[in-house]
Amino acid sequence: ILSAILALLEERVLRRLLPSQPNAHIYLPHLKEHEDSLKPIVHLGKRRTGVSLVLGVPTVHRQKQSYLVNTLQSLLYDLSTAERKDIVIVVFVAETNATFVKAVVQSVQTNSGVVEVISPSPHYYPDLSNLKETFGDPKERVRWRTKQNLDYSFLMLYAQSKGTYYVQLEDDIVAKQGFFESMKTYIEQVLSEEWLFMEFSQLGFIGKLFRTSDLPMIVEFFLMFHKDKPIDWLLDHILWVKVCNPEKDLKHCNNEKAQLKRTYKPSLFQHVGLHSSLTGKIQNLKDKDFGNQVLFKGHYNPPAELSSSLEKYQSHTLERAYNGEDFFWGLTPKRGDYILITFTTPQAVKGYFFRSGNIETNGDRFYNTTVEVLPNNVSSFKNGVAEGEVDGALGEIAAMRLLVHSDSDVWVLLSEVNHIHIIYK
Repeated sequence: ILSAILALLEERVLRRLLPSQPNAHIYLPHLKEHEDSLKPIVHLGKRRTGVSLVLGVPTVHRQKQSYLVNTLQSLLYDLSTAERKDIVIVVFVAETNATFVKAVVQSVQTNSGVVEVISPSPHYYPDLSNLKETFGDPKERVRWRTKQNLDYSFLMLYAQSKGTYYVQLEDDIVAKQGFFESMKTYIEQVLSEEWLFMEFSQLGFIGKLFRTSDLPMIVEFFLMFHKDKPIDWLLDHILWVKVCNPEKDLKHCNNEKAQLKRTYKPSLFQHVGLHSSLTGKIQNLKDKDFGNQVLFKGHYNPPAELSSSLEKYQSHTLERAYNGEDFFWGLTPKRGDYILITFTTPQAVKGYFFRSGNIETNGDRFYNTTVEVLPNNVSSFKNGVAEGEVDGALGEIAAMRLLVHSDSDVWVLLSEVNHIHIIYK
């Protein structure tokens, strides 16, 4: 009964926050025949609200290659426990094919509440077969860009009730480590200023951040002209409508528009997809301001003797990883393989953190591997990470060990080793 009441309340909130029915029907008159066409179908998620950041990730069927899983892994990679509670990633499957939608839901595989998967009503999209060809675009591209306008609008409408800020992403990007903290810090710096959106990437619509309170106005504009221009052009036109004086020249207009947006550098999101969602289009777009990814995170750890049964790859040694100089990269682990850290002098370790995999080789993780504070088993790796606190009753610790319990099919990469809150003698 409680779940039914909560679902009813959420539906009422959604209906209240969606554009009024008359306005929606003006721009999408076919919706008159189906009252619930603007209501999303929620396939996965815990209907989280009240977060700081809502990340919108639209995805569609691609003939060549899907990048969605890698995109989500990149976004989730180094979020702290606190950050995971203050963010929600909404994957919008912009298709009405039930088989494809089900496949996407199964590929996401998470029950944490951080990721939600939604899709539109089968009646949401109008007939896109007879659109007017404009700006020299062929019929298929006009259909693609028109549908993209509708996709982004639907996603924004759903997101507006879930948090304070909305970030538009795509399903073929990677995020820079620490993006969440970087965005929140920058928002605080310019919070009191007048702006319509922030840019955390230089490519198209990727990384555009809006106040969710501004989304109703933005979406209504997009819907009003959804058949006329691409979405990034429409966003620029909103700026023009707001601040440009027809009696002034173009330079004055551009200066005024620049006052309504804030650009953060270096970019926090990079486009990695080669095959566009527009069939047949190759787009090798790269953001020159993104820079290089950080492949490991170094910490100061107490002196220790290190040993391992894992064979290192090239110069990526365990010693360099422990000392915060590099990541450790080992060849395929077998059952019984280990990493042993023997402290030079026993340490009162209060906590620990081990991360396997990195942003470029996220699959090279520890699987079925435990952390031991000898002789006790205290934790195991989950999603490539092992972290926790150490019971003070164990006293000073002489050694810690990572022990592999089954053969692996991939190499292993240890990108972060941190013994937390160590009390030195």
